[in-house]
Amino acid sequence: MKLAGLTIAYWCVLVMALVPMGCAWLAKAGQLGKPRRQGGFDNHNPRAWLARQTDWRARANAAQDNTFEALPFFIGAVVIAHQLGAVQMRVDVLAFLFVVLRLLYVMMYVADLATARSAVWALALLVNIAILFV
Repeated sequence: MKLAGLTIAYWCVLVMALVPMGCAWLAKAGQLGKPRRQGGFDNHNPRAWLARQTDWRARANAAQDNTFEALPFFIGAVVIAHQLGAVQMRVDVLAFLFVVLRLLYVMMYVADLATARSAVWALALLVNIAILFV
């Protein structure tokens, strides 16, 4: 199926490319308008500010990093599946499932549900491998 000339799987690639930005926004939430001297977000030195964060803000930033790390394999798997002429419906369903699992992963990371998060991470990896070999 195509929307605006792109398959669902390609739309999923776009969504996944935006998820790290959502994680970054979450890590900074409530701190963007606060003055730096009061601990608010420091846009002059954002990485150092993020490195000083704790609890859910630090986990949201870590989820951002991990999402960036997962992107190349996902993009590659989707592109390779398309190039090899895989059944589009299967690629679309698996790509959508990958996005859902990765969004659950981010939520579990921020909520500090470590064991469940790791299980979802593993499932998403298996789905990504399935995309590659579909």
